[in-house]
Amino acid sequence: MNKLAIAMLLGLTGGCSTVTPNYDARFGDAVRQARLNMIINPDAGKNPDQAAGMDGKAARDAIILYQGTYKAPPPAVNVINIGGSIGNGK
Repeated sequence: MNKLAIAMLLGLTGGCSTVTPNYDARFGDAVRQARLNMIINPDAGKNPDQAAGMDGKAARDAIILYQGTYKAPPPAVNVINIGGSIGNGK
């Protein structure tokens, strides 16, 4: 009876052990690597110089044009064509 109890106890505790120590040690590596691959310059925050890009007038015109699209959005175009081609003259 004592041997049977020990065997059952060993069998039950075997289910508590981990079977993926290699996977658990590197869990999340793929996500961290993908995030690093998306960063052009990881030390950009340490650079005190301003970012080179558009001049002030071009940036202002671009933002005004962008904000204008919300005031008067372009008209919707119906692209559903059921039953034939458009403008076939019939």
